[in-house]
Amino acid sequence: MYDYLIVGAGLYGATFAQQAHAAGKSVLVIDKRAHIAGNVYTEQVEGIHVHQYGAHIFHTNDREVWDYVNRFAEFNRFTNSPVANYKGELYSLPFNMYTFNRMWGVVTPEEAAAKIEEQRRAAGITEPRNLEEQAVSLVGTDIYEKLVKGYTEKQWGRDCKDLPAFIIKRLPVRLTFDNNYFNALYQGIPEGGYTKMVEKMLSGIEVRLGVDYLERKEELDALAEKVVYTGPIDAYFGYRFGPLEYRSVRFETELLDKPNFQGNAAVNYTDRETPWTRIIEHKWFQFGKDDEGSELPKTVISREYSSEWKPGDEPYYPVNDEKNSALYAQYKALAEQEQKVLFGGRLAEYKYYDMDQVIKAALEAGKRELAAM
Repeated sequence: MYDYLIVGAGLYGATFAQQAHAAGKSVLVIDKRAHIAGNVYTEQVEGIHVHQYGAHIFHTNDREVWDYVNRFAEFNRFTNSPVANYKGELYSLPFNMYTFNRMWGVVTPEEAAAKIEEQRRAAGITEPRNLEEQAVSLVGTDIYEKLVKGYTEKQWGRDCKDLPAFIIKRLPVRLTFDNNYFNALYQGIPEGGYTKMVEKMLSGIEVRLGVDYLERKEELDALAEKVVYTGPIDAYFGYRFGPLEYRSVRFETELLDKPNFQGNAAVNYTDRETPWTRIIEHKWFQFGKDDEGSELPKTVISREYSSEWKPGDEPYYPVNDEKNSALYAQYKALAEQEQKVLFGGRLAEYKYYDMDQVIKAALEAGKRELAAM
């Protein structure tokens, strides 16, 4: 008999498991995949730590979370500075003075601000009601049309007018030459990759891989006093009210016999015609060098294609529109009636969490739970 059965060996499950184990509880972690670390799983190819489920750049303003992850990994000084490619024209992301100069030829912050205000007024937007209006009010119509509209519609599979305004509020806009995408005090990639970090978090804890919890639920539930479930909440309840909607991502990964493909970790393709949303060149997360600091002669790239989720796909991004939020509320009400099950993480809470937010939520849940034991 275990004190806790943790369903999912991703960041939420590993954080909760680590806390429970440190508190002297007996813990079993299971995952239906053949590996730990969930979507932050990295695999070494030719000395390069390849992010198998898309780029993951750790960033946070929370000192507690930063101190916590640094117990299990040393982080390099990687700064996220993606590039936007619009039909061969290259622009800086985040939107900053480099972007505005390239787009309009403006040189000063005053000129850039005036241009954005001019286009916002021409569009007649006062209170943005959707993503398109929010984007135009932030960066003007030119940047919206070239660098936001096509990329966003590929990513979400919906017209920008049909998407909620809050999605674009994550997008940084600066009247400076700061190329750092994140407004975060702490940022980097764990040396040795995320898998190594999660291995350290799970040190001393029993882990069973290739185990499908929902197929063997009754048998597995009987093993523990409590269950921490990090999978899709709708699947847990057998899609009783119907499936929640997600966006999924498909990756095409190539090993190339050249030292440099695009010169940057991430390049976003913002026109509607290019089928992929971005290309990741994984070696630049570690400055083009292996763990020993040697130059890497080859490179690995991944093209990312966004798609509507269907059963059998990996769910990535919750579609937090009005319809799905109402549906999630029904599942949440059911979850609150489960006596021995805690629901946590992006899929179980149907919430767009960044990595630091996942860890913070797991730390808080662990504190509450272990204090009550």
